[in-house]
Amino acid sequence: MVKQISVFLENKSGALESVLNILKHSGIQLIASTIADTAEYGIFRIICDKPREAFDALKQGGTAVSLCDVYAIDLDDTPGSAADVINAFAGNGVSISYLYSFLLKGRGVLIFKTDNPAKAEEVIAARGFSSKVL
Repeated sequence: MVKQISVFLENKSGALESVLNILKHSGIQLIASTIADTAEYGIFRIICDKPREAFDALKQGGTAVSLCDVYAIDLDDTPGSAADVINAFAGNGVSISYLYSFLLKGRGVLIFKTDNPAKAEEVIAARGFSSKVL
């Protein structure tokens, strides 16, 4: 598991810029990020090098932010790797709340949140999934 920052942003000009500047001035390196939006707000999800410091800096800056655990699964950079991982979880009754992926150091990384962490841990152990990349 890795720590993920979730930032709640109003859909208005300058909101994302403000968050990124807080992270920049705090010396935080982004590894991956994604934004999911609705009409009024967005959720900016971040994997970074210093999640606790990022959380504290954003909180001090008045930003609505949370810190949670998500899974980071190391993938081969080959077609079908993500499907194989998701098939393993789905085949064992583990639902995925949300997911995003990226490449890091020539390897794929699949980030996801589930409402059944105990079962996810069982699948990870049984299948030998790794998150060594992060």
